[in-house]
Amino acid sequence: MQINTSRFGPIEIEPENILLFSRGLFAFENHRHWLLLADAHNDAIAWLQSVSDPEVALPTVSPRKFVPGYQVRILRTQLTPLELAALDHAFVLNVLSQNAGQLTVNLKAPVIVNLDRRIGRQIVTVDEQPLQLALPALALPLRKSA
Repeated sequence: MQINTSRFGPIEIEPENILLFSRGLFAFENHRHWLLLADAHNDAIAWLQSVSDPEVALPTVSPRKFVPGYQVRILRTQLTPLELAALDHAFVLNVLSQNAGQLTVNLKAPVIVNLDRRIGRQIVTVDEQPLQLALPALALPLRKSA
């Protein structure tokens, strides 16, 4: 199966690699099918690419690389739709954004994925976490193309 993307160009994908987000992601609620793609220039970044919209790709990072003490605190009931027995079986990513030239990471609403079942959800944590934690300027360059 081939999809077109504005960032990566046309890419060949296997349907079993598509992640289902039944509620979409925040601000992208109508985008339910996503791919997780590696960044060719920066191994710290993975892109969540919408299957249905070639223009929508979100840069993400593993929080542990930039915030070593970060812990996701969510309600146990929030794990139910992900079919996870425990959070330690989850793959956790946080969305990057650029605000006024500053690269930030959203620790308040991590993207949690059950890789075995290929389902994910963006969940708001129950504890106080920054919505926009500034990353050091040289931590990772965010490119317009991958």
